[in-house]
Amino acid sequence: LLSILCLGDCELHTSCGIQKCTTDFVSFTSHLNAALEDFDLEFCKALRAYSVCTYRNSKVCRGNLVYHSAVLGIGDLMTQRNCTKNGPTSSTNSEMTHDPCNYSGHTDMREHHGREKTPPPTYLFCGLFGDPHLRTFKDHFQTCKVEGAWPLIDNKYLSVQVTNVPVVPGSSATATNKITIIFKSHQDCTDQKVYQAMTDDLPAAFVDGTSGGDENTRSLHIVEKVSGKYIEMHARYIGTTVYIRQLGHYLTLAIRMPQELIMAYEESQDLQLCVNGCPSNERIDQSGHLPLPVMGKLLPWGAASHPRSGYTLETATTKCHEKMLVKDIYFYSCVFDLLTTGDANFTAAAHSALQDVEALHPSKEHWHIFPRSGNDGVGRDSKFFVSLGLLCLILVAYL
Repeated sequence: LLSILCLGDCELHTSCGIQKCTTDFVSFTSHLNAALEDFDLEFCKALRAYSVCTYRNSKVCRGNLVYHSAVLGIGDLMTQRNCTKNGPTSSTNSEMTHDPCNYSGHTDMREHHGREKTPPPTYLFCGLFGDPHLRTFKDHFQTCKVEGAWPLIDNKYLSVQVTNVPVVPGSSATATNKITIIFKSHQDCTDQKVYQAMTDDLPAAFVDGTSGGDENTRSLHIVEKVSGKYIEMHARYIGTTVYIRQLGHYLTLAIRMPQELIMAYEESQDLQLCVNGCPSNERIDQSGHLPLPVMGKLLPWGAASHPRSGYTLETATTKCHEKMLVKDIYFYSCVFDLLTTGDANFTAAAHSALQDVEALHPSKEHWHIFPRSGNDGVGRDSKFFVSLGLLCLILVAYL
């Protein structure tokens, strides 16, 4: 098999590094004895190193038949030996284990060459769901109007734009019906890739028809979790994960990204909702609180407690409590959305948004956000939210 993988013809392709990959593999395995107990372990380590090396040369070797034969041969050998794709690799030097298209691996290399351990990368979370509710990278929670197209993220590596449309006639309530994501070209890891999702069109591929292929070896790929309803995007080269869901007629988005990459943007790119929040004139809430209306403009209590959504305060609270036991900001957002729109799918959106936080947010102690109290403290006993009846007053102001 090794004679097929290389030698001879490789010399004709000096720009392609497949010959060195194969030579290294031979050096890693030439001393192994199949009779020894650790043969399979060491052989698999050598195969994984071989695979990393070929992947690193994938662009320059794109038209090389020997390269493609090597890739197929590696796959066959890994299957025969029951090798896992993730795991330790053989190495004669630090360069061999360095995968430039793996953000965490790149961090490990910085630690290795610096000889002093640097702090692990800091990951931040941003999410958008519902009516729409925004959780920024700073863990600030806002409710905004933001009708039309708005940038969530716009930096050197990634652009994310959402389009929001009115939900209820005569109301400023909006929700997301379109998401466009641009993964910008990065070294040899990926060409520019554009992804676009719209209501009733949540594809498992980029606009060019590709999906990234094998999730264990590709630096950028899409995984379809529920057909037409839920996809995940994994960009290993920038340590970024994106979840997109369709719930009812609208889309939700959650993203985790390294802080140092989030901050790699120019002054002209400062309008990023995930970074700086919504502009003040687009916000419905006030410092995390959904606003109370001016007293002179309140409707009679009876009118407020039976909004046109079809939900009363009691039925909306009960509906949201079925999905969310903790009465945090996600729970109250659910109640607010039900009273505003009458669309029960917003309950699932709030619940899924909290699930995405639990899956992607790096700090468990920050999963739940509780509204601020009058003395700027944060807790379950905030006077504003202990009385759920106030949400009816909020609804009046919002509609």
